[in-house]
Amino acid sequence: MKVIAAIFFLILSFFVFHKAAFAIYDPISVSNNRFGVHILFPEEILDAQKLINSTNGDWGYVTIPIQSSDKNLVKWQKFMDKAKNLHIIPIVRLSTTGDYFNTSVWEKPKLSDIVDFANFLDSLDWPTKNRYIIVYNEVNRGDEWGGSPDPFEYAQILDFAADTFKTKNPDFFVISAGMDNAAPNIFGKYMNEFDFMNAMTYEAPDVFKKIDGLSSHSYPNPGFSQSPQGSGVYSFRRESNLAQNLGRKTLPVFITETGWSNENLAEIVIASYYKNAFENAWSDPNVVAVTPFILKAGAGSFSQFSLIGKDGQETPPYQSISQLAKVMGEPKISSQEAQLAQKTLVLPSRTFQKSEPEINIINKAKKIGVLFKWLLNI
Repeated sequence: MKVIAAIFFLILSFFVFHKAAFAIYDPISVSNNRFGVHILFPEEILDAQKLINSTNGDWGYVTIPIQSSDKNLVKWQKFMDKAKNLHIIPIVRLSTTGDYFNTSVWEKPKLSDIVDFANFLDSLDWPTKNRYIIVYNEVNRGDEWGGSPDPFEYAQILDFAADTFKTKNPDFFVISAGMDNAAPNIFGKYMNEFDFMNAMTYEAPDVFKKIDGLSSHSYPNPGFSQSPQGSGVYSFRRESNLAQNLGRKTLPVFITETGWSNENLAEIVIASYYKNAFENAWSDPNVVAVTPFILKAGAGSFSQFSLIGKDGQETPPYQSISQLAKVMGEPKISSQEAQLAQKTLVLPSRTFQKSEPEINIINKAKKIGVLFKWLLNI
């Protein structure tokens, strides 16, 4: 009986995991509008749409962070609904909160944060079949990882995130954190991105096999001021090549941060640089999306990169991106949205109800582990 049960379980596992592995689709296999922009708040999505879907474009991308303390169902479902209405593909970047005892750094995430994010983000109705999530930000910098970068800890988090999100819903498209491409090796503060990526595989050898995409912060470094022919703008290629060597597969690239500083360059020069980069470096067939940082920063510390000025006016870089030719993206929409599209062109009003009790993913994983031990003893 034990042998029969084992064979049945293995056959069942093949179909279950085989189906899960192919739940997402290759975003470059369909018509894809790679133009996008990085925003900080859901309310900016309409302004984003005017830029990324200009000149006959459709279904551009926005990158947006979500903090672990900001799981407001109504707020984020409204954002997803607007993304659906405006034909925008969201790339949601997981984020912690500032460290209570050290305000100059971000807290390190815990495994429980991953489970909470998976439960919350799965409770939302997404506009497209692929649910793009980035697992944290510039983790090779100490100030983004509790004060000191640790490739082994991040590898554990990313490996666990890939398993957890896929278990929750195989439509999640898990993307690794964009790295600081100018970070030097300074013990306890910074770590070179390539050394960091290599070190990750010592802790989790299969981590680059498990994830679905690679995030890149292809800034024109040093100084956010190099030409579009410089190595910084092309850093995504070196990152992609290394990830391919480490994971033995080609990962689609999402350039989720990039941009030139108007403190170092005239905005008319930046405008020409954006045009050159989009038409050359970032036209690489493996690049899914380019979301320059940032749409609007107001008077904040990121104003040197802002595409909309402090006065609310469109800057020359904004106008340059807006005028570039785009394509009509045709992403696969979620099955629920496909049904709605067949029924009516008017989106129904949304009501919010309490979800059913969630499955404890960690306990489920432990049970599977016990079952495998049992199988090995037959």
